[in-house]
Amino acid sequence: MDYLTRMGDGRPVRMSKEQIKADIEAGTKDAAEKAHVPELSGAEQEHLLEIITDPNRLVAVEPGREVVLTHDVGPLKVMADQSNSGVSIPCSREQAMCIYEKAFSADTAELGHIDYSFKPVKPIITQEQSVLQNVLHMTILPIFYGAMPNLGLYYAPDGPFPEPIGLIKDRKIGEAKESMENAAHRFVEDLEYITVRLYEVGLDALNIDTTGAGGDADFYASLTATEKIKKECPYLCVEMGMAGEFILGFHTELKYQGVKLAGLWPHQQASLAEKAGVDIFGPVVNTKPSLSFPLNIARAVTLVKHCVKESKIPIHVNMGMGVGGIPMYETPPVDAVTRASKAMVEIAEVDGL
Repeated sequence: MDYLTRMGDGRPVRMSKEQIKADIEAGTKDAAEKAHVPELSGAEQEHLLEIITDPNRLVAVEPGREVVLTHDVGPLKVMADQSNSGVSIPCSREQAMCIYEKAFSADTAELGHIDYSFKPVKPIITQEQSVLQNVLHMTILPIFYGAMPNLGLYYAPDGPFPEPIGLIKDRKIGEAKESMENAAHRFVEDLEYITVRLYEVGLDALNIDTTGAGGDADFYASLTATEKIKKECPYLCVEMGMAGEFILGFHTELKYQGVKLAGLWPHQQASLAEKAGVDIFGPVVNTKPSLSFPLNIARAVTLVKHCVKESKIPIHVNMGMGVGGIPMYETPPVDAVTRASKAMVEIAEVDGL
């Protein structure tokens, strides 16, 4: 008997139970070997097989095993068009937050700037304070403010520092590293400035999203900023969501609390995030589009399960387009989304999604 499943790019494909089982074994083995973590046990692999081969189009966890959901991008999911995973509802950001709470029954909601990077927020911080204040008066659920570190905006032509990759190509390694360090320090200053002013208005939580997209300097900047923010805003919840399953070493020598950042896997990233003061950590496992959903979700669950085991703070795994075992497709197929979510809750035992 064949079962309908997916490839990592979302294409439907039919596989036998034996093929699915073989891909689950290959996926967990690959994750274990690369990150030096334990493979899924035989019972866990069998459980994952049952989830994938469930004949229903949608699957769900048992009553009582539901987890908290946090969201990135915030109002853009309501206001943006479908090419950006939105539903194109014409409304203000304040109205979008009410839709999240009253129509979607969300656990949390996130406010954010349309650019979804922190750097453009600084010049318009008073406007963002006003919008946040309105949202807080209109809603009850916890409100996050989220954006990306996006160190790329600090490099020429958008920012004041030389573009480091070009310098590396020209073999100007020292200058490239200096540029990354300067960008990281400027980001720390900007995020601290932004967060303190939003905290004054009553912000519940901050989401530093897509952390590490700019490599180890990006991760360093986010960790350092969190440490400073927690000293000035002690009651603020900080969530850190990652950009990739391991930290790319563009700088290669940056360390945080004595630990070199380049090449860290999710459980190692979570450990440093916890030390910096992060309250909720969102690990990422990248989906491989040319491989099957069973292999991708097995990889993802293996890495995240060990992250949960090693972490003392809540783990809200990143689940969506191209991460968490879910296919790389702008609007991911719901059959894969629900199976991946169920596996993360029941096998990896995450605290949230």
